[in-house]
Amino acid sequence: MFEEQNLAVDHNMLIMQVLREMAERHGLACLLHEKPFAGVNGSGKHNNWSVCGPDGRNWLSPGSTPHENATFLTMIAAIMKGVDTHAGLLRATVASAGNDHRLGANEAPPAILSIFLGEQLSDIIAQIEKNGGSARSSKNGGSIRIGVSVLPNLPRDATDRNRTSPLAFTGNKFEFRAVGSSMSCAGSNVALNTAVAWALDEINTALEKKLAAGTEFNRALQEILTDVVRTHKRIVFDGDNYADAWKQEAARRGLPNLTTTPEALRELTTPATIALFEKYGVLTARELRSRYEAYLHAYEQTIALETACARTMANTQILPAAAAYERDLAAGLAAARGLHRHTGLRRTAKAVATQIEALLAAVAQADRALETGHSDRMRAALAAMRAAGDALEQQVPAGQWPFPTYGDLFFL
Repeated sequence: MFEEQNLAVDHNMLIMQVLREMAERHGLACLLHEKPFAGVNGSGKHNNWSVCGPDGRNWLSPGSTPHENATFLTMIAAIMKGVDTHAGLLRATVASAGNDHRLGANEAPPAILSIFLGEQLSDIIAQIEKNGGSARSSKNGGSIRIGVSVLPNLPRDATDRNRTSPLAFTGNKFEFRAVGSSMSCAGSNVALNTAVAWALDEINTALEKKLAAGTEFNRALQEILTDVVRTHKRIVFDGDNYADAWKQEAARRGLPNLTTTPEALRELTTPATIALFEKYGVLTARELRSRYEAYLHAYEQTIALETACARTMANTQILPAAAAYERDLAAGLAAARGLHRHTGLRRTAKAVATQIEALLAAVAQADRALETGHSDRMRAALAAMRAAGDALEQQVPAGQWPFPTYGDLFFL
């Protein structure tokens, strides 16, 4: 079911191209936008990631021998260390105008990076942390000691229950669930590969120092993994990533919460990111800065295009339809003068007039933002136009509304 990473990325990109071409051939449009409709599940990608070692085994599969399990636990620790240290970088690889709408809404993970391990694996990690693995576990009654222990059986995909987690362990792989549906998975995999390679390098360097000092191998690895878990356990969270309590807890733990593309993309040019990629010959500082500028330019162009498009839709379609309905209500009020039943009409007319004024103000706000080229102001104007437009959609008769309504799109 899985294949070599470069090939898998290529196949995914080919599928996207085929979807677009086949849709066009049939007179349709294939939307790969991450969040085309408010309040409705937005499409995205689950990037399934695992590591196959030179022994031919998947190193994210618990084995049947102490050696295999030491490899497995070392990989888990390295992923914790790499993702915790370079969480901002990983978030930057999924930063786009479309994905900003999706992250943290309707089954998409939030912008806060965390790792979901599941109850059983979290318990194993907790055992490693406590006194170097000598603590008894209340869940399986054993203790985890590198080179000695055989791990309890971890059911395949039993951990695939927390749909809110950005990076979830699912039996023999991790799923990075924050990739946008219109995006290539290449950038995320480059970052994940490099961050975990760095962590393995750090673990191996520490291990070599302990071995050179005469420490027995299993004891040395046990001490190192215990230290990694204690230092980076803040990245592990098995709860509800949507809850406000998690946002507060993540802030307390010091985890970054980069909610917009501009602040996320800045992670590409930090000294830590540049040092990471240059150390392993992946990207130079100049190449990272060029990507930052290209991605930021694409974001700003997308926001400007969406703002100009929304402004045109409001001016040429929504406002004329709403104004026509307002005139109809005024005529109805004039015809009903002197009758008791005109009170409801007056309330409706007032509500429509209020939203028309709100939409006019939002359009003016969009005009000013487009003149200055300030993307944050454009985003605010887009939200204001959207709010007023959605409110009018609930009031203007369907026959007069210029676009398909939510009911037309999803239920009729």
